[in-house]
Amino acid sequence: MNEVASAGDDLPPDCKVIEVRVAELKQLFNSIDPSPFDERDLDPRAEEFIVSWSKELPSNAPLGLRVHVDRRAGMADEAVVLRDAIHQFFSERSNESRRELRQLFHRGRISLVIGLAFLGASIAFSELLGRWVDPGGVVNVLRESLSIGGWVAMWRPLEVFLYDWWPIRAEARLFHRLAVMPVCISYAADSSADAWRRDWPTASSTRAAH
Repeated sequence: MNEVASAGDDLPPDCKVIEVRVAELKQLFNSIDPSPFDERDLDPRAEEFIVSWSKELPSNAPLGLRVHVDRRAGMADEAVVLRDAIHQFFSERSNESRRELRQLFHRGRISLVIGLAFLGASIAFSELLGRWVDPGGVVNVLRESLSIGGWVAMWRPLEVFLYDWWPIRAEARLFHRLAVMPVCISYAADSSADAWRRDWPTASSTRAAH
């Protein structure tokens, strides 16, 4: 096995590095996910840590991830497998956010049509009341209530198109940045040479690095 201090992608000098320390690489992944190891979801705590750190960094800065592992290097391709798994996970998260954004706009358009129709009906009925019924206290209150109700019906589409969409778009962009960031592993030198065998369930004894 090669005694290497690190493996994986080179982190560009201008990127903002997210640092994660684990005893074993498998701690980064959800242990109850039945998918193959390199296709599992990230552990919720690991995901929250990475996402929270990235949110504190400048939105236009390139990102990089350095994973510190308290063991020696194992398989020659484990850094590549780890990077691809992380990229796949955050790519799916980005796609989910974009689908959520499309669904939000779809609901917003439907809400806008309903709101405009209700507002138009409320205003029309209020005008008819003013023409057919002599103005009075009750009639005036009813007309005002119809007008207010019509504008209240516009609250939801306005909320969608003014406020709800941009946090989801920002989230999708952040996940995309995480889905393309370089990933490297830094290893500890003071561990047993075969510690990696307990860490990498998909590895066989013939896949050790030489």
